Amino acid sequence: MDRARDFLSKHRVMLAPMAGVSDVAMRQLCLEQGAALAFTEMVSSKGLSFANKKTEHLLDLAPNETQVGVQLFGHEPQVMASQAAWVEEHLGAFLAVIDINMGCPARKIVSKGDGAALMNDPVLASRVIERVRQAVSVPVSVKFRRGYREGEETAPAFARMACESGASWVCVHGRFAEQLYRGTSERACIARCKQAVDIPVVGNGDVFAGQDAADLVRDTGCDAVLVARGAQGNPWLFADCVRALEGKPAPAPPAPHERVNMARRHTQLLHEHDPRLVVRMRKHACWYVKGLPGASAARHALTSCSTLEEFDAVFDEIAARCASADAGADEKGAPDA
Repeated sequence: MDRARDFLSKHRVMLAPMAGVSDVAMRQLCLEQGAALAFTEMVSSKGLSFANKKTEHLLDLAPNETQVGVQLFGHEPQVMASQAAWVEEHLGAFLAVIDINMGCPARKIVSKGDGAALMNDPVLASRVIERVRQAVSVPVSVKFRRGYREGEETAPAFARMACESGASWVCVHGRFAEQLYRGTSERACIARCKQAVDIPVVGNGDVFAGQDAADLVRDTGCDAVLVARGAQGNPWLFADCVRALEGKPAPAPPAPHERVNMARRHTQLLHEHDPRLVVRMRKHACWYVKGLPGASAARHALTSCSTLEEFDAVFDEIAARCASADAGADEKGAPDA
């Protein structure tokens, strides 16, 4: 427990695991902006057991990753344990923590008994945690939600089970699985989990600004914060969160041209890692340009981009629109000759 508390005291703001989102390029950019640790996309233990190359590539490291968190999902204790052990052997000293996904609400995940479905079977969930804990030497965390069925909060009891099963810490998202991402994340639930266990608790949900992170820690007593959707198209959020937790004022938000340049760099990093991955930039780019001049037309164009050159052409157009809008604003605000 002391090891876990010490780790989290040095990693107070982390990038959450997000399927199809927290790729190597995003992790690199978020770390540059102040994330203390970034998690991989959630990785299928079954896929790893089949030596699936598409699954294994999710464990690729960004150039600036000295340590990484890996989130595994699955419901078979032995498979989860064996693949956790393989991940530790594969990554060696680069592996900081194995996180077990027991909170993903996606239908294709829960329909197979994985993710949040394990909240409906605490006995099986306990066996998974125990076997993984026995299989690795790194900390093991468990991420879950307020409960599975909307209106039925089971998180505090689930947290106690995870603690008793050997989890180093738990990460709690304050929505029910059936909510998906509707409504708001209930901070009081995270506080109740904090009161229910002796191990550290990481808070997750609705962190879209640095003040949200500071409020989450203040209202729940959580030991660290896991940032998810707020970081989409906004790696600068981590610098904001770090400053807020230190009681410092928020940094200036990125200017339009900075957002376009970051989107361009994100695309280049994906292309350098593997040109086939550049199509993933379609959704990332739409997040980066949200609210910029011509964003609606740009989003339409971005959804059909497949090459670095095509993305660059759209970014050039957005940059020109932003420059034109800035020039118009300056002209409007200039004094009469």
